[in-house]
Amino acid sequence: MKFIIDNIVWLSVAIVSGAALLFPALQRRGAKVSHLQATQYMNQPKTLVLDVRNADEFAAGHLQNAKNIPVAELNTRLKEIEKSKNNVVLTVCATGVRSASAAALLSKAGFEQVFSLEGGLESWKSQGLPTVK
Repeated sequence: MKFIIDNIVWLSVAIVSGAALLFPALQRRGAKVSHLQATQYMNQPKTLVLDVRNADEFAAGHLQNAKNIPVAELNTRLKEIEKSKNNVVLTVCATGVRSASAAALLSKAGFEQVFSLEGGLESWKSQGLPTVK
């Protein structure tokens, strides 16, 4: 007991930092897909590839047939993609963080099959997979 009292500050720091490290892993941010799965979805005719990066990033290179709606504008521009509610929606960003948030937002908005590209476009490019400008 004396050890706990003497080291309460350090134990608190350890508990808080451990919780902070576990929190992102425990958060449900939507389903992720690998490059292979993403390619399979992209080859289906009704799949929407939604790039949630800003316009400058999108112009530098994106996946073929991708529609660009920055994640910050997604809530206000949902009507533009409303027709894809029952189709597969593949969200893409640079590293997979913003696309995971976008996937969660779309799922809450009633989109049935929403997936985030694991690792984002950086991972896609590192595998030598194609992009367009």
